[in-house]
Amino acid sequence: MTYILNRLLSIVLTLFLISVITFGVTNILPGDVATMIMGTQSNPAALAGLRESLGLNDPVIMRYGRWIGGLLTGDWGHSLVFKQPIAELLIQKIKASSLIVIMSMVIALACAVPLGVWAAVHRNRWQDTVSSSSALLGISLPDFFWGIVMILLFARTLGWFPSSGFADPAQEFGRALMHAFLPALALGLGLMAHLTRMTRSTMTGILEQEFIRVSRAKGLAERTVVWRYALANAIGPVMTVAGLQVGYLFGSIIVVETLFNYTGMGWLTYQALLNRDVPLIQATVFVIAAVVMLTNLIVDLLYLLVDPRIRLG
Repeated sequence: MTYILNRLLSIVLTLFLISVITFGVTNILPGDVATMIMGTQSNPAALAGLRESLGLNDPVIMRYGRWIGGLLTGDWGHSLVFKQPIAELLIQKIKASSLIVIMSMVIALACAVPLGVWAAVHRNRWQDTVSSSSALLGISLPDFFWGIVMILLFARTLGWFPSSGFADPAQEFGRALMHAFLPALALGLGLMAHLTRMTRSTMTGILEQEFIRVSRAKGLAERTVVWRYALANAIGPVMTVAGLQVGYLFGSIIVVETLFNYTGMGWLTYQALLNRDVPLIQATVFVIAAVVMLTNLIVDLLYLLVDPRIRLG
């Protein structure tokens, strides 16, 4: 319990620092929020009145206090571009992007763990070369390249999946999976490369340990030794790396969702940046940071369950 409380306190402190940095950076950007709302041809007196009503003439500390107070009370303001409450927008887009993130993580782990184990068991053989080369290829090529390949191959040539668009999972779950699969696959290939290398490295060290040699000397089947004993000890570090890669996913999802015209959190962030929607930029950055940190906390708690040595420690 003390560990969890300390982690939660650390998350709160980090989010506070992120909020300060985000608010500070967005407030030094060129441009004027009042002009964005009313247009460049507006009456100067009307612009001055709007600035006063929005509190844009107040000191920065007062404006930050109002903004953080709104975040804590649920009043996140309205988007300048979409003319909707920001909280409603974020809820819609987080649901959409969560589907992609979860699917890409499942794809990456389902491919990376067997490949990494395969490479570690056949270390310095052709199997290891194939696995390592595949991982290197996945790391070397950017996510948008894989996205273009997916569109050309699975959407245009084979016609198996739609090349763009979005469907609400709450209303059409099957169609939503079809729209989310190609973006998730493009993200999952890059993530798979990192996890494959991590699995191979961890498994290689564990397979050389004494308890593995003892298990083999007792006559246990090689499949049991590798998948039940060695992988059970290697999965913890792989989970930790997978949790850290959630930040990578949310960074890459902006490009991938824009490429597939998938209207999720990444697409929303891009639109906010493109149109200099300052309130929406502040909210999206804060929410993405919060999601990444909470995800890493969940992974750490799962790590405690997977590895009894940490729990006992």
